[in-house]
Amino acid sequence: MKKTQSLLQIVVLNTYWVGLSFMWNALHPIILPAVLLNYIPDEAQKNTYLGLLTFVGLIIAMIVQPISGALSDRWISRFGRRRPLIALGTLFDFVFLALIGWAGGVVWLAIGYVGLQFSSNVAHGPAQGLLPDRVPREQLDIASGIKTFMDLLSVIIASLVAGNLLDPSGKDPSLVIFLVMVMLAISTLITLLCITEEPTNLRSGQPLKPRNVWKELRAQFKIDFRANASYWWLIAERFLFLLGIYAIQQFVQYYIRDVLEVADPVKVTGNLMASLGIGLVLLALAGGWLTKKFGAKRILVVTGILVAIGFLFLPLARSEPALTLIGSIIGAGLGLFLTANWALATRLAPGEEAGKYLGLTNIATAGSAALGRLWGPALDGLNNAWPGMWYGYSTMFICSAVFALLSLLLLIKVKEA
Repeated sequence: MKKTQSLLQIVVLNTYWVGLSFMWNALHPIILPAVLLNYIPDEAQKNTYLGLLTFVGLIIAMIVQPISGALSDRWISRFGRRRPLIALGTLFDFVFLALIGWAGGVVWLAIGYVGLQFSSNVAHGPAQGLLPDRVPREQLDIASGIKTFMDLLSVIIASLVAGNLLDPSGKDPSLVIFLVMVMLAISTLITLLCITEEPTNLRSGQPLKPRNVWKELRAQFKIDFRANASYWWLIAERFLFLLGIYAIQQFVQYYIRDVLEVADPVKVTGNLMASLGIGLVLLALAGGWLTKKFGAKRILVVTGILVAIGFLFLPLARSEPALTLIGSIIGAGLGLFLTANWALATRLAPGEEAGKYLGLTNIATAGSAALGRLWGPALDGLNNAWPGMWYGYSTMFICSAVFALLSLLLLIKVKEA
């Protein structure tokens, strides 16, 4: 039986996510869009280049993360089953971050980004299993709230740091990338060194037997969809909801550059993401308690409506203050969603296969993020067809609202108990 965890123990378990969140929230909305403009031949096609590059990377993430999570469920090591893969993936993160920060050129930028998606998700899958491994079921709501809070606090920090330290042209991202490396190293070391796992090669006290890794992997991916139907409906709901969120997150810097025409779109994007993060954090703080009191499904209904309203007002945001206000509303809804959805996922995932099932949430997370990137060619096509009207951005905002509302219909199939 799992022991009740103290607040400090839960924080330590989740510290890894601080560095990971800092990295991706600095890269996706701020660093990549600014740096890529220095290498592409036609700025009128910037959304297409950015969308296709990140689409490829996120497809890799969608594949690698559940495989790594499933492998960690039965990993044999004197250091436990989760920590070795977390350490291995993070070490390679530094290699690919160095390519992004110092190599230069669109080819090296692409190799660095795609490689980082691979290595980061080798670590990400097993890391998701730490919480259900060690936290008893009655603490999962609160623990999920703390995880979300720490994730989103990093959104604010990463947005302000990257937005203010990266020059508007994005010609030299080396300083920001170095800070990303430092944050990732510290957060990973805290989690790896301050928790203990049972040595998986000593459980039976018997010598290790030869293993057929591919056979075990195939066995790991034998999934009983009927027995876990609610879990898969929840995955589908998460996919639709996040589809609009990730599309807007990726292209917001180009929206600010084109529509608002500000002098420093990098800094404005950072400030906007920080404002959105404040709304996320405030609601994530209360998200665990609200989920426990009212039930995750009720909270998810509220978030779907709130975020859809925010999306519908985005086409009217033609100034920085208006964009910040609407972004804060969307951020508040997203903060509640992430806490409630993750709490429900950890409760519905089968305990002995938590790494596998929670890794498969990345079908929704990375899958929606990847599909959202395919807005890139559509944005350029619509924007260039009617110059100055920016119909591409408006269409994306309205479709995102529709996706948020449609996600509510899938909740009907989810049984919370």
